[in-house]
Formats: sequence, structure tokens, C-alpha cells
Amino acid sequence: MKGGGGGKETLTASFLRFLLLLLLPLTALYFFYTLHLLLTSASSAASNCAPDAASVSRVSANLTAATASASTAAAEKQLPPSPLAVPSATTLQHVVFGIAASSRFWDKRKEYIKVWWRPRGAMRGYVWLDREVRESNMSTARTGLPAIRISSDTSAFPYTHRRGHRSAIRISRIVSETFRLGLPGVRWFVMGDDDTVFFPDNLLTVLNKFDHRQPYYIGSLSESHLQNIYFSYGMAYGGGGFAISRPLAEALARMQDGCLRRYPALYGSDDRIQACMAELGVPLTKHPGFHQYDVYGDLLGLLASHPVAPIVTLHHLDVVKPLFPDARSRPAAVRRLFDGPVKLDTAGLMQQSICYDGANRWTVSVAWGFTVLVARGIMSPREMEMPARTFLNWYRRADYTAYAFNTRPMARSPCQKPAVYYMSSARRQGGRGGETTVTRYERWRHPNETRPACRWDIADPDAHLDHIVVLKKPDPGLWDRVIFRATPFLFLLLHCIQINCPSHDALPFREDRQLANAQNWLALLDIAKLF
Repeated sequence: MKGGGGGKETLTASFLRFLLLLLLPLTALYFFYTLHLLLTSASSAASNCAPDAASVSRVSANLTAATASASTAAAEKQLPPSPLAVPSATTLQHVVFGIAASSRFWDKRKEYIKVWWRPRGAMRGYVWLDREVRESNMSTARTGLPAIRISSDTSAFPYTHRRGHRSAIRISRIVSETFRLGLPGVRWFVMGDDDTVFFPDNLLTVLNKFDHRQPYYIGSLSESHLQNIYFSYGMAYGGGGFAISRPLAEALARMQDGCLRRYPALYGSDDRIQACMAELGVPLTKHPGFHQYDVYGDLLGLLASHPVAPIVTLHHLDVVKPLFPDARSRPAAVRRLFDGPVKLDTAGLMQQSICYDGANRWTVSVAWGFTVLVARGIMSPREMEMPARTFLNWYRRADYTAYAFNTRPMARSPCQKPAVYYMSSARRQGGRGGETTVTRYERWRHPNETRPACRWDIADPDAHLDHIVVLKKPDPGLWDRVIFRATPFLFLLLHCIQINCPSHDALPFREDRQLANAQNWLALLDIAKLF
């Protein structure tokens, strides 16, 4: 047993000796390899920490240049933008109109276009028709109309709405077709119908509020709540007109044909355009000066309480009563506006001023250039700025709750029924206070009209006022500042005219003397600069 145990001990010792001899070289090799790596790293670090002079110069120069660039950029941010970067004001030469028309109604509706269109190169635009008409081969100077073009064939586009007409596809492509004409210098593409009346200078006022280099889709809604529900509250109604900036028109032209194929079940042209705008991600920018006028009856209530905004368009004038009831035709009524107030002061057209005659206890509402309403009693501005219901809803079964805005009855009491005066003439007159506009408004009575019986101890303006004269200074920059509805000079002028009269039976009395007195008020207001 002992001999066997000693052999086993010797064997174990030999094995341990072998392992030791094997590990010693490996350990030495690992030590020298690690030492070599450490020495190499230290050498590299030393060389990197001690660059030559040229390297130092390059780094220093780069840092200096970078610092200078950063300082320059910061200075540029602090300085006001260069005048060259600010675009010039938009003019009519920067706007091109696309007018949707039908050969069926052309002979009648072209008269509206002649009223507002400025021929001989003053404006740019085209009437897009479904087929040739008599004026197609005539010069624009001869017709007084925009150039006429025939729309492209749209028979390849699907249309599945059961109650609509596929001409909606043709009309919806007018902006794209106008863009493809490649007219130079166009900032805005403005579209309307052949019965849309534009007020060009007010349109420019609105467009100049926006950057034409950005995508804009500007227009307004229908007056009918039901129309907006059926179609969209985010859609510009085409009859009221809308404006599309050039970048957006370019994007629309690229994708519209494919877009139209995706919406065959839509009804009209304007909802197709809005569908494409939704795909482009551009929402409607609403402006209250564009008027679709989806109503019947008389526009008196709407226009006499026009929003505090420049009036840009009128529409559906063939559907409603003439603007001026004594005009020989509807286009002639519009012509009266353009021959008078539009030429004198288009910025102030239809703007409402609410005035009070304390002595007679009358409320006076002036929609400049259109009408004056005089009612017995003191009615609050909150009520007077609300449109009176002289019109009917587009859906004849709907009542006054189906409008997209608040309305009021024409009179809450028979005694409050206003006397209505329509603009009959407008002229410009000079004076010590500067140039003044003089507009005259004549009393209008419907045939067989009788005034309601009233027991109020207030004189009836209908019995004492046959006409009213309003003086106002032109103000082209009206919309360049904050605007108030009740302008003070109209309030003072109306009181001045009435106070200087010896009796109500003679109102207005000695118009020339009153004009002079009113001009004195204008001069005082101009000096005081109340607003």
C-alpha cells in the first residue's frame, strides 16, 4: 500500500510542475504584450498633444471663421429684413380671374361681368365656357369682356351624383387650366361664376393681407346652415368667389385630375376643389367679404348690416330682387353702385354706421353708398348690426333658425318699421376740410304701402324726411387700421343736417348751406384726429 501511494504522489508533483512551466512563458508573453501597448498609446498621445505650428494655425483659423459666421448670422437675425425680401404690393396685374360660364345663360349674365370688368389690359382673366358663343371671335376691347376660352373635354372623368350635373367637373378644373396657360407674374388665381360681381379694389385689399408665396385658399361659406351641413363648413362656395395663391394652384394642377377621379359622387365643383384641398392639407381661410347669397327675396337686410370688412363679391343677383328697386334691370342696379360709390370710395362701400337723433328719438342706420334706415325709438347697436329678415332661406321650408348667423325681424313693433332710403346719386365735392363725398338717398315706398298705426309719441320719419344727404371723407386706407362700426363723422353730420333745419317738415333744408356746415364738422374732425 505504501509503495502505491508514493507513486501517486510523484505523479501529481510532476503534473503540477508541467503546468507551472507552461504558464510561466504565457504570463511573460502577456506582460510584454501589454507593456508594448501601453508604450505605443503613450507615444501617440504625446504626438497628438504636441501639434506643429501649422496645425495650430489651421485650427485657430477655422475657429475664428466659425465664430465670425455665427456672429454674422446672429446679426442678420437681429437686423430688420432687407427691403428686397419684402414683396411689393399686389396689384390687378398680379391677379388672374377664371370665370365659370355657361353658353345657355351667357347672353344674360355677361352683363354683370361688363359692370365690374376693366378692359384694355387693366385686368387679366378668362371666361371658360362649354362651347363657342358669338363673342368668342371678337376682341376684348370690342366686347368689354375677358377673353373667352373653351374648357377641355371632361367626359373621361366619372360622375355618379344622381341630382347634379357633370359640368361640375369642367368648372372645378378652371383654376388648373388657367394655371397651365403659364401667364407671367401671377400671384393669385381668383375664381367666380358668370353672375358673380367682384369689387376689384376691395379684393386687392384682402389679398394684400396674405403672403402670396404661401399656400392660401380664401373664400367664405353659404348663408344657409343647411347648405353648409350638406356640403361643408370648410368649403369656399364658388359663386361667392375664392382666391388661390400661386404655390397652391401649382400643386392643385399637378394632382387634380387624379383627385377628381377619387370623388365621383360629389355634387358640385366647389366641393370637389375642397376635397382636393383637403388632400393637399390646406384649410379654408374664411373672409366675410365674399358673399354666396344662398337666399331669396330682398338683400336689404343683409347689405344694410354688412360685416365690418371690405365687400368683395355679390352673387345670385338673378335670384334676388334688384339691389335698387327703382332700377330698370338688375345689372343696371349694380351699375349704379359702380358709377357712384365704388368710384368715390370703394373701401367704405356698404359699411354700416349707427347713429341717433336724440331730439326726435330716431335710430339711423347708414349703409354707405346703398341705403339709410330711419326708425322710431332708440334701438341698440347690438340689435342694429344684426341683419333684418328681408330675405328667405335657400330651402324654402326652412325658417329663420336655418341661417348660419343671427337675424332679427325688420321691426319688433309696428311703430318701429323703418323708413327706407335708397342711394340715388353720389358725387365728390371739395371744401376747406378737403375732398368730401356727397351721397343722396331718396325715400322708397312700395306701391300701395301704408304705414302701420302707431300710438307712440314719436314723430314718424316717413312723414318728415323725403331724402337724406350724407357726407363722408374718402378713406382709401380704411382697412389698414383697426375699424369701428359707428364712425363719428356720420353721426355728427346727420345731427348737423337735422339741427340746422327750422322744422322737420322742411328736412333737409337748404342743402347747400347744410353741406357747408357739415364740411366745417369734417374740418374739425380732421384737425382733432379723433380716430
